[in-house]
Amino acid sequence: MKIVRRIGVPPSARGSTSGASCPDIFELSDGNFAVIGTEATDTLERELPADAARADYERIVVVSRETLIRAKADIPDA
Repeated sequence: MKIVRRIGVPPSARGSTSGASCPDIFELSDGNFAVIGTEATDTLERELPADAARADYERIVVVSRETLIRAKADIPDA
């Protein structure tokens, strides 16, 4: 599995001056997506709706609204 491309704009285009620790979204060679975000499993797990769950190997990650909105145009429809 490899990173194929960034989805959206780089952190520097969203105002990051260091680019060292910013949310980001990438499309992978297998068609899946990888997300860099703030780990928030402990805070948000109890907020999940009754029909949602996560496996032990999964984490809840927060990505800024701006990151996702600016990635929208690059997300494929299918």
